[in-house]
Parts: sequence; C-alpha cells; structure tokens
Amino acid sequence: MGTRAFVAAAAAAGAAVFALSLLIHNEYFFFAGYVVLEYVVLATAWNILGGYTGYVNFGTAALFAIGAYSSVALSKLISLPLPALILAGGLLSGIVGLGIGYLTLRLRGVYFSIATLALAVVAQTLIVNWEFVGGARGAYIIRPPHVPLFGKDYIQYLFLVMLTLAVAALVIARTVERSRLGYGFAAIRDDELAAEAFGVPTLRLKLLATTLSGALMGMAGAPLPYYVTYLDPASGFNLAYAVNSIAMPLIGGTASWLGPLIGAVLLATIQQLATVEISSAANLLIVGLLLVGFIIAAPNGIVGLFEHYWRARRA
Repeated sequence: MGTRAFVAAAAAAGAAVFALSLLIHNEYFFFAGYVVLEYVVLATAWNILGGYTGYVNFGTAALFAIGAYSSVALSKLISLPLPALILAGGLLSGIVGLGIGYLTLRLRGVYFSIATLALAVVAQTLIVNWEFVGGARGAYIIRPPHVPLFGKDYIQYLFLVMLTLAVAALVIARTVERSRLGYGFAAIRDDELAAEAFGVPTLRLKLLATTLSGALMGMAGAPLPYYVTYLDPASGFNLAYAVNSIAMPLIGGTASWLGPLIGAVLLATIQQLATVEISSAANLLIVGLLLVGFIIAAPNGIVGLFEHYWRARRA
C-alpha cells in the first residue's frame, strides 16, 4: 500500500472510530478512550527513537510534561485554541528533544538511557520550582463545557483531538519506516559503527529521531491540562508514562509501526478495565507481568510472533 493510500485508509479508519463512538451514550467511554489514544501516540513516538534506531529513552515523561505545562503557561498568557496549544507543545518538546539529543546522543547503550532519565529529574525539579505554572501546588485549568463550533461535550472534543493525533502519529511512523530515513535508522539500530563506515550520517539521523519523537510526545501532552483540569508535577511526570511508552512497543513489536499500536491498545485497554474493576494501583503490576511474559515467550513482540508463524506456515 502506498503512502497516499495509507493516509486515506488511516483517515477513514479514524473517522469510522469517531462515528461509532458517538453511538455510545456513556461519557466514561470518551475518558477511557482518550487515555488509550494518548498511549498510542506516546508508544509510537517512543518507537521512532527506541525501536527504529535502538536508543532506549527513559525521558518520555519529561517531554510529555513539557507539552502539558506549555499549555498551562500559554493559557495564562494568551487565549489560544487547543490545536494551537498542541502545535506549540510539539514545537517546544521537539526543540528540547533536539537539544537533549545533541548533548546525549554521543553516548550509547545504558549511558544514553541514564542521561534521558536524568532529563526527567531535571525537568520535574524545574517545574516544581516554577510558580508561574503552579509549582508544587499545581495549576487548575477550567475547560469550557462545550465546544462552540463542534457542538459537543468537551470530553468528546478531546477524544477527537487525540484520535487525530494518533492517526497522524501512525502515518508519520509508517512513512518514516518506509523511507530512506527509516533505512538509515535501521542501519543505526543494526550496527552503528558499520553504518558510519559506509557513510551514513548517524548523528544527524539520531537528532532527527529525537526531535520527531520529542515533538510527538509534547503534542500528546498538550491537551492533558484540559483533560484532568488540575495539573501538578506528580501527574504530569507520572511514572506510568515512561513505563507504558516503553512496554507497549516492546509487547507489540518495535520493528514496525503496527507494534506500538497493538501494544498500546492492548495494554491501555486492560489498564482501563483494571482501574474500574480492581484499582489503578494494579496498572503497573499488570504492565510488568505482561512485559516479562512477552520477553520470555515472544521477544520480538506480537507482530514478530505473527510474522514468525506466517513464515513457518509458508515454509
């Protein structure tokens, strides 16, 4: 399937999902669906750097929170529509991702991962001490009950916005994967030294990966203040964002754009059900158990497992 055909198919699938969701007269569906779609964006964004190039990023929560707090700061300065706040959050997180990449991408393996973890700690410390966005106390955001042009409840509008972001993220990931840029990422993941020897501009490609990944994470975080209506550092830098954004692609499969989608829908749906039926405290336990199980039984994820089964049947 060509890129244009995939874009059309993804847009049609997104429109169908939203049309079907309007038939469900339960507001909680939109609250839960928003979280699932949010994780689709985060898992896809993480996979652009962690899956395609092989650089494990533990700083997801920082880039996500930068997008969220950029919305808080801008809402206090000027009245902007949510799409503009999302673009601003993506731009800021992309710039931060580029800067962090420039400082850390000369490190490899566990050293790079530790550096990205330090980013999250530094960013959270700065936010805690920044009184303009609420500091340690947090900040309240009053969302309108309805969207003027949309004519629906605001949570339905947030669901639509996140659905649009999820479709866009998947289109970007698939386009990158099947382009020369994606082949360069794969060369870095397989053998970076060999790629450099053959003239692949590894540092430039890694900077592109960190910038694109960071921008998508920031865009996913920008609507968060309007979803929760109260944002504090504990919720903005929640450990679940970092853990899930890594676990979901690993469970789904990191070699393809489809893996993060499958992993995010599966894990996030299970967590939403567990939140209702058991407790939200069980979410990370569920992620840990599933991650260990898949690493043992299917180290290449669900997509890799099906590809192996398909090749075995054709052999």
